[in-house]
Amino acid sequence: MVCGGFACSRNALCALNVVYVEGLFSSAWSILSNETKTELERRLDCCGLLNRSADPPAARAFQADFHVCPAKCKTLLGKDPRAKCLTCGEKMLEHSDEALKILGGVGLFFSFTEILGVWLAMRYRNQKDPRANPSAFL
Repeated sequence: MVCGGFACSRNALCALNVVYVEGLFSSAWSILSNETKTELERRLDCCGLLNRSADPPAARAFQADFHVCPAKCKTLLGKDPRAKCLTCGEKMLEHSDEALKILGGVGLFFSFTEILGVWLAMRYRNQKDPRANPSAFL
């Protein structure tokens, strides 16, 4: 999906689907240090990146991350049966979805502003000057 310029920014933002963003998060998560992952889990109150139980290597990596997770939600899991500890991937996907919606709205605002500017330029471009001498040739 190639975009011809900034005018189609809304289309470019819509092209960032969940699969692409998950792949981006997965590749970034794999190169993070353990200290950074632990700090991220603590601050976001989440455990692990994404729970992909269908993929055995990913499931093992998630279990390893979950085992050392310092998040508060993990401590609540044993105490409250209704408690749910989201993965960091889910939390980051929610945040990125919200940010992309805002950016899409900003892109639409500027697109409509451009259309208004083109219409105004076409409307007033070839008007005669009312102060000009009508008997003068150009």
